[in-house]
Amino acid sequence: MNVVNAMTSGTTISGYVNTSFSYNLNTANGGVDRADILGSGKANGFNLDVVNLTLEKPLDESEWAAGYKAELLFGPDAVGWNPSVVGDSDQDVGLKQAYVNLRTPVGNGLEWKMGVFDTIIGYESFNANANPNYTRSIAWSIEPTQHTGLLAKYVVSDVVSVTAGVADTMDAGINNRAAYSGGANSTKDQWNLTYMAAVAVTAPEDMGALAGSTLYGGVLYGRSDIWGAGGNQTSWYSGLTLATGVEGLSVGAAFDYLDYQETSTGGVGTGSTWVGGLYASFQATEKLSLHARGEYARGNSGFDSDPTDNAKEEWFEGTLTAQYDLWQNVITRLEARWDNRNYRDVNGFGDSNQPGADDLSNAYSLMLNVIYVF
Repeated sequence: MNVVNAMTSGTTISGYVNTSFSYNLNTANGGVDRADILGSGKANGFNLDVVNLTLEKPLDESEWAAGYKAELLFGPDAVGWNPSVVGDSDQDVGLKQAYVNLRTPVGNGLEWKMGVFDTIIGYESFNANANPNYTRSIAWSIEPTQHTGLLAKYVVSDVVSVTAGVADTMDAGINNRAAYSGGANSTKDQWNLTYMAAVAVTAPEDMGALAGSTLYGGVLYGRSDIWGAGGNQTSWYSGLTLATGVEGLSVGAAFDYLDYQETSTGGVGTGSTWVGGLYASFQATEKLSLHARGEYARGNSGFDSDPTDNAKEEWFEGTLTAQYDLWQNVITRLEARWDNRNYRDVNGFGDSNQPGADDLSNAYSLMLNVIYVF
């Protein structure tokens, strides 16, 4: 037992239990609800979303510090790091992150992560309790989510930090490999790695009201098979969190651009998609906070299929969230969301995407979200 205690010294246990209730104000004829923006099977009812259990030993202040993180998921969204399978009822156990964390005494200290880690771009994350709103953004659906590889971070100063890494592939999935081109299972195809880099600039204390504001930019390039054919994907991201100088008020902005170039034969072609979003949060009282998000997306793609469809798509989204922290360790949120989608030049929320069918251009949703964080 002494050996076990020594090995686990410094390990922390944390996580959350995420539950929700969802109601869609419009449902297409025949009960087919294309407006289910939360994922398959979550509309119009109560839901257990996911349980998160995280074991972590953070790095201490020593020059050769070592630690780890293992983030486990249980429940219908246990594979939620992959947007294509959120709500998959056939999978109720997942591993979101699991990496060894190391520091080497280079300059101010160079930190390494090796294993499975979250992507380095995006305004939002999979963990709902870390986001200002319950439902995720449109941008989240086109961003990479998870990688298996090696990631380095260096804090240049209190103002600038940089991150760079290499991974097996752009796509989610533990130990996933790059997509094959032309169906040829060659060694070269398997060694098409994904490369990533990002920089964060934080306003220092002497900038007055702007102190603490952060500008972030990142890019990833690599092979992707998420749309059913081997291709090269480039994901660009820029984000800003801005201190306003108004007590309790903060604002943010995000821009994502995805470019996909098919390299396999008989695939889906090439295409691009971009999403711009604005965020605002206001701490009205000690317990009450209000959050708003608005997005516009444009591309020649279907966001739930591939970015290479030749028809154009537009998507507007607006979300209002009221959070009231009545109980200790509990996040309670009431959220209203509106989506307007023009999908393949016809309306996008109906029984069919064909002209003349029961298409709905707008989706209206109400959600109650209760999360216990431990």
